[in-house]
Amino acid sequence: MTATMTDAPPPAAPKADGAARRSGRSLGQILVIVAGALLLLAAVRMITGSDQLDSAGQVAAALGLAVPIGLAGLAGLWSERAGVVNIGLEGMMILGTFGAGWIGWQSSPWLGLLCGIGFGVLGGLVHAVATITFGVDHIVSGVAVNLLALGATQYLAKLFFADGKAADAGGNPKQSPPADSLPDVTIPGLSDGLASIEKHHWFLVSDVAGILGGLITNLSVVTILAAVLFVASWWLLWRTPFGLRLRSCGENPIAAESLGVNVYRYKYAAVAISGGLAGLGGAFLALVTSHTYLEGQTGGRGYIGLAAMIFGNWRPGGLAMGAGLFGYSDALQLRNGGVTVHALLLLLVVLLALLAGWKMYKKALWQGVISAVMAALVLVWYLLTDEVPSDFVGATPYVVTLLVLSLSAQRLRMPKADGMRYRKGQGK
Repeated sequence: MTATMTDAPPPAAPKADGAARRSGRSLGQILVIVAGALLLLAAVRMITGSDQLDSAGQVAAALGLAVPIGLAGLAGLWSERAGVVNIGLEGMMILGTFGAGWIGWQSSPWLGLLCGIGFGVLGGLVHAVATITFGVDHIVSGVAVNLLALGATQYLAKLFFADGKAADAGGNPKQSPPADSLPDVTIPGLSDGLASIEKHHWFLVSDVAGILGGLITNLSVVTILAAVLFVASWWLLWRTPFGLRLRSCGENPIAAESLGVNVYRYKYAAVAISGGLAGLGGAFLALVTSHTYLEGQTGGRGYIGLAAMIFGNWRPGGLAMGAGLFGYSDALQLRNGGVTVHALLLLLVVLLALLAGWKMYKKALWQGVISAVMAALVLVWYLLTDEVPSDFVGATPYVVTLLVLSLSAQRLRMPKADGMRYRKGQGK
């Protein structure tokens, strides 16, 4: 009887999934949105003459910066879908950077990658023990994990990298010696052909060529692994009995327990996987981005990953879009940022004008008027300047984070039991 009940779906989860499907978009709608975005981007590039907007270099840089943010967001998704808020993602990423740098330079980058994941899992288990077993407030535990990870890695770096063989190889108290590079993947012939088309600067055709070229040229194997993990996470969480039971723990753990689901076990599994994914994001920074562990190299990406997860409404597809947006805005600093961000102001004007029209069509008068006023102000800024100050370019990722969260807040739906303390048998 118990085995039969365990396989049955909890009553709360199908209702939530049905609502999500009704509010989701069809494949045709998504393709229309993508086509419209490409046309708008191509038009802005032609008007402003800013070829870096969608060049292969810009897209490649954006992808490299989006991967650790996306992995951190995916880590948060796994944890919060099981009902555990994971503010400790930043600390788990820090542990991943140290583990990858520590083992990576001594043996091979592949072992460093595994060690980064393992260190992240350890951080996740600490958070799981505190929140699931002992019932500590999730936010307090997450902050504690961040502080412990930062202090522990600083101490261990001074212990292992400051002298001896490590110091002779280039290590010091704030960084590890460099590790070997992980392999890259480039599609021969196709990459060169797309680069040739991009150089012609044809309307839309060159834009598509630049975007595709950035996605297939010098692609790290970890980037490919991250893409596979996104697809695998979607399939596991939304297409398997395991995923249904795990999500039921985040929606209604009492109902899940009444149907035979071991809620503690699923919560532990989710938070451990969450830590491993965050550790992989940290390992990416240590082994792909800089080839060495550096103190403070996560740079708040764990928090930005949480913002991407919220933007994506706790779903992998939206999360990937959010990570791409944040990675793109961060990459602007590397590619003639002041001029490129200035060109993006025109794109922002169009988007705000469209938003104003949509809000007025929906009878949201005040929101429409505010959007229209903002569009006018940004247009004046664009017309009166030729370049955005470098200080603002550096703040662009954080400005984008605030704008995205404020604009998407009205349609968000977090798991119902996310962050709530659960005790076995509390529903009896």
